[in-house]
Amino acid sequence: MLGLPPAAIDTHAHIFIPTLTPVADARYVPDYAATLDQYLDVLSAHDVDRGVLVQPSFLGSDNSYLLSALASAPDRLRGVIVVSPAQIRSELSEGKVENLHGSGIRGVRLNLIGQPIPDLLNPAWQSAAAAMAKHGWHLEIQASGQQWLHLAPALRAWPGKLVIDHLGLPKPEHPDATNMVLKLALLEHVWVKVSGPYRSSRQETETVFAGLVERGCADRLVFGSDWPFTRHEEHTFTEVLAWAQALAGEDLLRKMMTANPASLLGWPAPSDDQASEPMLHL
Repeated sequence: MLGLPPAAIDTHAHIFIPTLTPVADARYVPDYAATLDQYLDVLSAHDVDRGVLVQPSFLGSDNSYLLSALASAPDRLRGVIVVSPAQIRSELSEGKVENLHGSGIRGVRLNLIGQPIPDLLNPAWQSAAAAMAKHGWHLEIQASGQQWLHLAPALRAWPGKLVIDHLGLPKPEHPDATNMVLKLALLEHVWVKVSGPYRSSRQETETVFAGLVERGCADRLVFGSDWPFTRHEEHTFTEVLAWAQALAGEDLLRKMMTANPASLLGWPAPSDDQASEPMLHL
């Protein structure tokens, strides 16, 4: 069994079963099950106490399966939902956000790969941003390439927490986008999820990570396993965890899995004695 500090958190996983209805324009729909029980077993096998369920893009804004999972394991789980662009004002009203917060939701995800860039400065989004900020929620963004340049003005002005997914999906053909991600990460309300190296360029992810550390962003880096690695199912939790430890080193990975995500998500941080317990080498 692999050893990790008490109260370790995995900030990015998906659960689903084949009988759930996908959105019509889904780019990929898994034909297998990745259930909550399976995920919790994976966490337990790796000594990870807690996890964050992120709504899969192919399920759209029907978050009912995710919410049901949170209700069944409220001490171990938090969630990040997806909201229809046409329903931002109603689905992210202050009252709705407060109710969802009580259910364990801590953020909203925007997967913009192949999608138009939303106007995050419009009144509906700004109203949602205020409600989210009041409850400490974050807006999690998966984007790539030139999308980061178009998003930058609104992200700089966002009133609450922001999470850049998968290290910004860096690729060598988009150095300007990589530079923009590094600039955005300097902002105190911007966090970066260290996850999914197989979704972009592994060499570029290592370069971005090193740049983030050099720029003093270590306190706002969090680890995400990306389980069950949709479209890249050949990978394993053990492998991704070992990649993160090789990348970050033992001390920083400890922070990325305890104090940092606890701060992002509003979860009680481990005690100083717990946080300093040694990790077993992966």
